[in-house]
Amino acid sequence: MHPTHHARISFISRSARLAALSALTLGALLAGCAAVPGPAADGLAASRMARIRNVVVIYAENHSFDNMYGLFPGANGIANATPEQSTQLGHDGKPLPALVVWGHDGKPAAGFPQMPNKPFRIDAPPINRPPTQIVPSPIHAFFHNQEQINGGSNNMFAAMSTVGGWTMGYYDGSQFRMWKWAQEYTLADNFFMGAFGGSFLNHHYLICACAPRFDNAPASMRVRLDGNGKLEKRPDSPPASDGAVRVFSSGGGQVTPDGWAVNTTQPPYEPSGIPPAPGGPRELANPAGTASMGQPVPPLTVSTIGDRLSDRGISWAWYAGGYRQALADGEQPPDVKRKIIYVRSDSSPNFQPHHQPFNYYARYAPGTAERAAHLLDGEDFLAAAAAGTLPAVSFYKPAGKDTQHPSYTDIMTGDAHIAGVLEKLRASPQWKDMLVVVTYDENGGYWDHVPPPAGPGWGDRFGPGTRIPTLLIGPHVKKHFIDSTPYDTTSILKFITERYGLQPLPGVRQRMGDLSAALD
Repeated sequence: MHPTHHARISFISRSARLAALSALTLGALLAGCAAVPGPAADGLAASRMARIRNVVVIYAENHSFDNMYGLFPGANGIANATPEQSTQLGHDGKPLPALVVWGHDGKPAAGFPQMPNKPFRIDAPPINRPPTQIVPSPIHAFFHNQEQINGGSNNMFAAMSTVGGWTMGYYDGSQFRMWKWAQEYTLADNFFMGAFGGSFLNHHYLICACAPRFDNAPASMRVRLDGNGKLEKRPDSPPASDGAVRVFSSGGGQVTPDGWAVNTTQPPYEPSGIPPAPGGPRELANPAGTASMGQPVPPLTVSTIGDRLSDRGISWAWYAGGYRQALADGEQPPDVKRKIIYVRSDSSPNFQPHHQPFNYYARYAPGTAERAAHLLDGEDFLAAAAAGTLPAVSFYKPAGKDTQHPSYTDIMTGDAHIAGVLEKLRASPQWKDMLVVVTYDENGGYWDHVPPPAGPGWGDRFGPGTRIPTLLIGPHVKKHFIDSTPYDTTSILKFITERYGLQPLPGVRQRMGDLSAALD
């Protein structure tokens, strides 16, 4: 590859898009690009990494790259989408006559006009929804996402959604404070969510590059698939031009037929979306579950990046906004109304238990020293940053109201929060040795035009899924740079593993980059 300022790997041409449909062809295409670190680059990558003493990962929510950064100058944005990718198909394989936004009743949503079958601005006429407004949230589930990607064509997003054409919307991100941080440092425009689907599974991919096992999940939590391995549609599921898709599996199916939890399933420990059992231990979710949430995932025992760090004596913590409040809220008797967990109000942080992956693992069970040392509150994170006492590796999960998740918060609230956190980190005594990764758990069901890599070393049955925004920030990061190295969520684990000499986690994808290309 001819060296350029952006070290760009092109996914722009139609031939390259079609090549993505073949796992081996795409693997060969990317393997030949200099942006992927190889043995000859190991020494250089190691020297770059050695300057980083503090890694901070900020995990926001539910936006695709094109949805937020599709207009970013110089990035692989919406203008590079082919007609095949932009034009959404119905279940019959034919282009939709128009984009229609569906409401909860499956009928056209009030206030949303029909639009041409192509990407559209959310914050411009005729939609006119500025990023200060709360907007619909497309379904973002494991099997839905696989069908939306459609082998790399990315043309089934509207058909396989609960909100139809809304999936094709995007913003002019130049109004975001985070856009300015992307301009100042590095924007990764080839970064994919680690797993297909939603927040639950992608949070686990952030810490273990794995899907949780749930061997004894009841039939009510199991997905129903047809003979082609796709979601079984209900007989009354309408054509995509007439209404939102309807499937038998609630939420897209929580557990696969062979026992992998892939869609939102609750932790076994409080705070959980499942309250304690009547008369049972207050720190445990009721193992019988609830009608709406199903049963909690049994305590997990596979290795995580936290385990790897602890085993080497490397300090780390998972900081969660609203954690202390949610813990007290979760340990109330089951007949007491909760005020913090999944509560959307001005006074609630809207704590999301399924966004707290370490709370699923037996090593961090209530009462353990590991839990007390490593599962901390968001206020602890800000205090440690100000004092210069952050651990070597910090994961920061904003409270729900600050994550930018559609349907229960707006973009600008989270944009201001994350930008404010970055200002506090830049003022920290530890800033001079810091790498900050600001990324998103998943695409939120929104369309993106770039096909995820596939094939040996690039992907597996669980992912990667759709492309997401990722910013790399810090004094050792390249300035005013677009990094087009292929990355996914497991690249963060790869960086931490290589920087601190850890034993690799099995699920980290071999051919994905390790973030070192963004270091100066």
